[in-house]
Amino acid sequence: MGTATINGELWGARAEPWSRIQEGQVLPLYEAVFEAVGLTSGTALLDAGCGSGLALQLATKRGAVGTGLDASEALIDIAHRRMPHADLRVGELEELPYPEDSFDVATAFNSVQYAGDPGRALSELVRVVRPGGLVAVATWGQPQDCQITAVLGAVLPLMPPQPPDAPHEGPFALSEPGRLESFVSAAGLEPVSTREVDCPMHYSDVETALRGQESPGVLVMAARHAGEQVVAEALRGSLGQFVQADGSVRIANTFRFIIARAGGRSHV
Repeated sequence: MGTATINGELWGARAEPWSRIQEGQVLPLYEAVFEAVGLTSGTALLDAGCGSGLALQLATKRGAVGTGLDASEALIDIAHRRMPHADLRVGELEELPYPEDSFDVATAFNSVQYAGDPGRALSELVRVVRPGGLVAVATWGQPQDCQITAVLGAVLPLMPPQPPDAPHEGPFALSEPGRLESFVSAAGLEPVSTREVDCPMHYSDVETALRGQESPGVLVMAARHAGEQVVAEALRGSLGQFVQADGSVRIANTFRFIIARAGGRSHV
């Protein structure tokens, strides 16, 4: 049993502002990954943790045959509106509903670290990718390279306490140098390349930034624990330092991704 029910409800609670404001903040990451894997016409692609489908839209514009899975029914509903004919499903990262050797490429944009068992989720990606195919795992860069840490720092005290056996270590669980490489190697993948991508978040004004920053599941969890107004005030205070002269908001961030090749696989 994975964590799709919990994560899906949290990340789907504010699906509309997520899709309109927040999802596109990492467009450079999507494009860099698709360039790195050589995505082209006819490539069979699985995006695991596809959200409301923006990355898949970009992939299909390159000619890929895109398939998406996410924990959130609300986000998948938006993805269906964007791509009515795509194969889009609600499900568990740890129990992918696809046969072995189904895809040429699998991507996981900032998703596997939220699985109840990240190693199992990665093993599932290996299972459904054809031998010789590619798996791309993307996550936040190191905390010191991400201004979002100031925003998260303001909200962290408002989060519910985590049990000692909490299933993941948070947004930066795979950000430490060498962690991604070790993570994919443990799943039997051969690391091919690792890159960092600058993804500054841009918002037209503080109110838009607030709506965007409130939309991820971790912020929904904080709001339910401490109260929406309390979390909004904490966010507003943290965003002030990133307001530009024209009133817009810019939060500089770095993301990391690894491309790894599937060879032989062990069945779990």
